[in-house]
Amino acid sequence: MKIFIQDIPVNIVSKEELIDTSHFDYIIDCKQTEPDFGVLRDVVLIQNADKKRLDVFLRILKQDKIKKLEEITFSVDDYSKVIKLFKSKYTIIKAAGGLVFKEGEVLLIYRLKKWDLPKGKLDPGEKSKEGAIREVEEECNIKVELGKKICTTWHTYKRNGKRILKKTNWYTMHCLDDSEMKPQIEESIEHLKWMNDREAYQALYNSYASIRQVFRSYYNM
Repeated sequence: MKIFIQDIPVNIVSKEELIDTSHFDYIIDCKQTEPDFGVLRDVVLIQNADKKRLDVFLRILKQDKIKKLEEITFSVDDYSKVIKLFKSKYTIIKAAGGLVFKEGEVLLIYRLKKWDLPKGKLDPGEKSKEGAIREVEEECNIKVELGKKICTTWHTYKRNGKRILKKTNWYTMHCLDDSEMKPQIEESIEHLKWMNDREAYQALYNSYASIRQVFRSYYNM
């Protein structure tokens, strides 16, 4: 499971899962060394981790003491138990959104000073596919046709003192009509833009890690 916490990719994998260690900058085995999360940087693998180590990491991350970490992977013994305990710390919200295409270009939205993709929370009882279409059409005032599912992302944030874990299902979409396209101001969307591959690549430098993950998943389909 990959969770984006404060925009840092945090992977939790089973100890039995085969991991290619070649791309890690640092590998720490908890049976040999106690990790000092505050000084870790770049891409890190924590082997033989457990709930205690994950709790320590989350606490330090919450205190904003981790500055140079790009991505971290925890290899755990009891995967199901750790995931269950992790999810119990958050209120889970389900959402859906889309990568919308038209004539070889993709639609990005500009919200809160970053480029993003249209998405939103599902209504009670609403199916993911239905919610994805509704949210994209509401946020951009366009008409779309649903395509294939791309991936699911998880990311955390705080709202009104609550710790939220948002699960978002992402789909490809084809734009049917953008003649009245405009941003949904009440959702803090300032601008909408159709972008070619080069423009989208540049925009992703000013985006979120979870959004870059959606693009990577799409191009790997």
